[in-house]
This record gives sequence, C-alpha cells and structure tokens, in this order.
Amino acid sequence: MTNLTRRSVITAGAAMAGVALHPAPLIAGDDGVGAVRGAAGGTAGSKTRVQLMVNGRAHQLQLDGRTTVLDALREHLGLTGTKKGCDQGQCGACTVHLGGERVLSCLTLAVAVHGRRIDTIEGLSPPDGPLHPMQQAFIDQDAFQCGYCTPGQIMSAVAAVREGQVGTDDEIRETLSGNLCRCAAYPKIVAAVKQARGRSERT
Repeated sequence: MTNLTRRSVITAGAAMAGVALHPAPLIAGDDGVGAVRGAAGGTAGSKTRVQLMVNGRAHQLQLDGRTTVLDALREHLGLTGTKKGCDQGQCGACTVHLGGERVLSCLTLAVAVHGRRIDTIEGLSPPDGPLHPMQQAFIDQDAFQCGYCTPGQIMSAVAAVREGQVGTDDEIRETLSGNLCRCAAYPKIVAAVKQARGRSERT
C-alpha cells in the first residue's frame, strides 16, 4: 500500500494544476494549421463573405463564421449604439430589428442574416432630421438614468408599438419584460411608450 504524505499530495496537486494550465496542442489539419471547430460548424479563423444590409446600406464583410450581429455592428461597422450587456440574450440591451422584427443581436450569427435588412438605433431617425417619436418620448419623459439599456429599450418599444402590443400599461410591461433597466426607470419607460404610441396613432 502506498504511503501518502502531506508533501506528496501537495506535489501531485501542483503537477495536475500545471497540466490544466498547459493543455495539449491543437491537432494540425491537412494544411498544417491547427483548427478548432466553431459554434457555426466552421473553423476558428476561417472567414466568410457576408453582406449586411444595415440601416439601408449594404456592407460587404469578411467575418469569422461565429461572429454575431452585435459584434459585426460594433467591431466591424463602428455602430456602437447597439450595446453589449450580458452577451447571453438575457438583458435586451443589444436589441435590433431584423426584417422589421426585434431580435437579440448577441444571439444572432451574422452569416445567418446575409442580405437581410437590419435596423439599429442609429437608423431610427435621419442624421439631420427630427428624432423618432419614441426617442423624443424617452427624452420628454426622462425615461433613462445611465442610458446604457436605452437603445435596446427604444428598439424593442418601437417594434412593440408596430406589433400592437402596447394597449395597456400591463401589456407594455409584459412586452418589454425582456429589456432590463438596472436603474429601475420602468414607470417612465411605460410613460414614454404611451406618449410615442399616441403620436403614432395620430400620424
């Protein structure tokens, strides 16, 4: 029977930790370059040509197959209005419109939306024109504090009005429940949606 001492246990533990910190090298492919399978079935570092139609403009990009719409917007197109919050689809800060419907851009692969229409907070109003009624309502109602979640809140609210899901205060809260505001400005957000909804109904 092997005699275990405190020193031998510590030594063995240190050796195992060293193995964990230095994993085995990647296996080289036919081209001699190590490859790691990506979430989209491609390989890390491989590029795919993607056309993104963002705010009415076509953009030709070479992207890793695992690049999300969120990262394509922020890192490749410089459109940082769409915010990266949890990056797990739980906070709604990254909400954009895809073909007119709201989606979480952190969970949407860019290669999956090739050629489809994407609208972001930057495209809601013209550069030199008036603000979108929802943007103006958020300002009028002071419906934000830190403002980090505001682009996602506005994009989700615009879609909710279009979908006809903002008839009552409870409906507004329910349909925007996927957009979190850590500053707890929810009452003013509801007021802003009601203001913008009224203006939309009159136009």
